[in-house]
Amino acid sequence: MLVMKFGGSSVESVAAIERVVSIVRAHALEPIVVVVSAIGKTTNRLLEMAHDAAAGGRAAALTKYDDLRAQHFEIADHFGAHTLIDQPFAELAEVLRGLAVLGELTPRSLDTIASYGERLSSVIVAKALGAQHADARDYIVTDERHTQAAPLYELTYSRLSKLPAAPITVMGGFIGATEAGVTSTLGRGGSDFTASLVGAGLSASEIQIWTDVDGMLTADPRVYPGGHRVKSISFAEAAELAYFGAKVLHPSTVLPAVEKGIPVRILNSRRPEVEGTRIVAQAVPCRNAVKSIACKMNITLVNISSTRMLMAHGFLRRIFEIFDRYETPVDMLATSEVSVSLTIDTSAHLPAIVRELEEIAQVTVEAGQTIVCLVGENIRHTPGVAARLFTALGPVNVRMISQGASRMNLSLVVAEADLRKAVESLHTEFFRELDPEVFE
Repeated sequence: MLVMKFGGSSVESVAAIERVVSIVRAHALEPIVVVVSAIGKTTNRLLEMAHDAAAGGRAAALTKYDDLRAQHFEIADHFGAHTLIDQPFAELAEVLRGLAVLGELTPRSLDTIASYGERLSSVIVAKALGAQHADARDYIVTDERHTQAAPLYELTYSRLSKLPAAPITVMGGFIGATEAGVTSTLGRGGSDFTASLVGAGLSASEIQIWTDVDGMLTADPRVYPGGHRVKSISFAEAAELAYFGAKVLHPSTVLPAVEKGIPVRILNSRRPEVEGTRIVAQAVPCRNAVKSIACKMNITLVNISSTRMLMAHGFLRRIFEIFDRYETPVDMLATSEVSVSLTIDTSAHLPAIVRELEEIAQVTVEAGQTIVCLVGENIRHTPGVAARLFTALGPVNVRMISQGASRMNLSLVVAEADLRKAVESLHTEFFRELDPEVFE
């Protein structure tokens, strides 16, 4: 059993879907489950419609609906799937009209709207492949935390074990349903997670994530385009990279695969001849200390200082209780005797957090920061990595540095204005010579 996931850019047009058909049929020596994202930017457009409708902009919502419908029917007509998407679009129009009447948008209704992207794309791709279609909501069982639902693993795996056998099955990613059958979503980027859940539930031989890049690279191509392809990387390294900004992989993707020991491969649907990046359970021997450099942008640095912290216990607990109360996760942390510096990647509740922190300490906030993270199993075994890092950075001001608890990452905070220079300098230093068994 092989699981193949195709992202939105891989199914965005007739030509893209025809590439998917060609790729899937080339692997059809064993049963395949194909997991697809919504076509192109469909999810964003659906959420815009929902907000327009709920805000009283019914006409604007229906105009966007008409545009989306025309795009999908143009693609569906090519593959003879016109009648298969008539009903979903009729349902979507009714939901939008209902939102306009109610004037209220709940997380549950957001999930309902957002689900149509994958429900439509999966039907079209199934028709293009002549494959069995499976509604993911019948198999991916989640809790009731709408827009960010977590899967109920045992129930999901039990449902997947009953998936009817077929040479090729297509289902939408990102979506699921609660035990009561209410539509839910796994959060943005959740199609990768769906593929991993399906692979784990069906004991797949491999989970393939087909994107528009050749695999994981030695640097974020948005920041530094001169990176090299990483042929093989460990689950632990991939998880670190994903958490710290590697957009090619959803951070949760690796978790079900790790538990089942199923390899994950990142591939390019536009260049299927490239071998991509294989993510495996155990570390791959490598002569380089660093495997890749990831970047997490739009970071806010919060500095908290108080002389009351000196020799006092419970101070850190009070700080983290405040962040926990506002459901705001902390990425990096550094402490001294009287101060704490930490980073967050969402500022939604920052004013309220600062108000509470100021009751116990002095607080300063610095927006426009970026975490640069060097990841590699060999970091823990290689002396002098930090010295090489600071030498390479030269005049770049490092606001904060942390050796990761996993001992395989070395993270630092720099201003966004210094990001390109920092990544380019670090890449030049740590990838001057490449282990040919690991990099290309």
